[in-house]
Amino acid sequence: MAKKAGKADTELLSDDEAREVLRRIDAMYPDAKGELHWENKFQLLCAVLMSAQTTDKMVNRVTPRLFSDFPSPEKLAQAPVTAIEADISQLGLYHSKAKHLKEMAQMLVDDYGGEVPGNKADLLRLPGVGNKTANVVLAEGWGVPAIAVDTHVARISKKFKIVPEDAKPLAIEHRLEDLLPEEEWIHTHHAMILFGRYTMPARAKNPDPYAYLK
Repeated sequence: MAKKAGKADTELLSDDEAREVLRRIDAMYPDAKGELHWENKFQLLCAVLMSAQTTDKMVNRVTPRLFSDFPSPEKLAQAPVTAIEADISQLGLYHSKAKHLKEMAQMLVDDYGGEVPGNKADLLRLPGVGNKTANVVLAEGWGVPAIAVDTHVARISKKFKIVPEDAKPLAIEHRLEDLLPEEEWIHTHHAMILFGRYTMPARAKNPDPYAYLK
């Protein structure tokens, strides 16, 4: 698929054109899945919360020690913030992330019996949990159809003119959901992240995004 002949650079793709772009990205990564390491929903929530403005690789570097030191919401809630900071100090924004981890764990203990809630409204109540984090936890932990708009998903959606350049994450999320059947949301979300991470990174030299599509 090439850009429609004569199509203005500022003109958005039609629904069919956008679906074709997403289909081709999807096909490039048939085994796409999340790259964070976790063994239970509590670890998943912690890892996703820490992934803001850093790489999954960096999160995976600090989580073994964090999860060993604080294997449950109860242990994490009881920990001094300084002890949590010591475990995750390699991450950007580690001071605020440590604070959110402790507060999030305390709310899990106080309000949810130490269990990670499985619905979006409750997840969004947790300190440090925004829309993107809630969507990832629901999709990965429960298999609930969701599209989490991170920097890769947003950049790709804008580069291919699926959404306007000034589109906010929630608008991008709704646009992608409208384009795709629910059963494709999770896989396409992962495929877009891998495409943006490994095939068309932010530093990609060719200005034409179609040059990176197979």
